Amino acid sequence: MSSDSKKYYAHETAIIDAGAQIGEGSKVWHFCHVMPEAKIGEGCNLGQNVFVANHVVLGNNVKVQNNVSIYEGVFCEDDVFLGPSMVFTNVYNPRSGVVRKNEYRKTTVRKGATIGANATIVCGVTLGQYCFIGAGSVVKEDVPNYAMIVGVPGVQKGWMSEYGERLDFSNADYFTCPYTGSKYELKNGSVNKI
Repeated sequence: MSSDSKKYYAHETAIIDAGAQIGEGSKVWHFCHVMPEAKIGEGCNLGQNVFVANHVVLGNNVKVQNNVSIYEGVFCEDDVFLGPSMVFTNVYNPRSGVVRKNEYRKTTVRKGATIGANATIVCGVTLGQYCFIGAGSVVKEDVPNYAMIVGVPGVQKGWMSEYGERLDFSNADYFTCPYTGSKYELKNGSVNKI
C-alpha cells in the first residue's frame, strides 16, 4: 500500500483510515489499524497487529511492538518504546453496560520512556522522561523521570540512564554512564542529567 504520494510505508493488510496523519519514514506493518484522527510522527514503527485510536498522538521515532492497542487519551512524546503486548487503559472503572466515553483519562508518556512487554499502564498517569517500566509491571501512579518501575503493583527499584543502563548512586549522588559518559545527579529524590 506504499505509493509515491505517501512518505511512509504501510503493509497491504494495514488499514489506514482517511484523515490519519502519519509522518515521513514511518512504517505500519501487518494487520494494523490507524483511526482517522490519529497522529503519528516521523520515523515511527508500528509492529504487527497494532491499533491506534482517534486522538492518539505519537511523537517522532516511537517504536510500537506487536499486539499493542493505543486507546484514545494516550499521548507519547518522541523516542518512546512500547513493548510487545503492553496495555493502555482509558477508563478507570469500565462496565459493559455503562457508557463512559466522556470519562476517558489522559495518559502521557514522556520522551525516551520504555514500557516493557506485557506491562499495564492504568489511565490518568504521566510516565516521566526516560523512565523504564519493567516487563509485566502494573503502573497506577505517576512515574518520575529516569525511574525504574517493576512489579504488581509497580514500585520503584532504582534509576535508569538514557542509554538504558542502571544508575548506581550507592556511593555518591553522582553517576557517570560507562557507555556514553553522560553524568547524572540524584538530588532531593529526583534524577537529572547534568
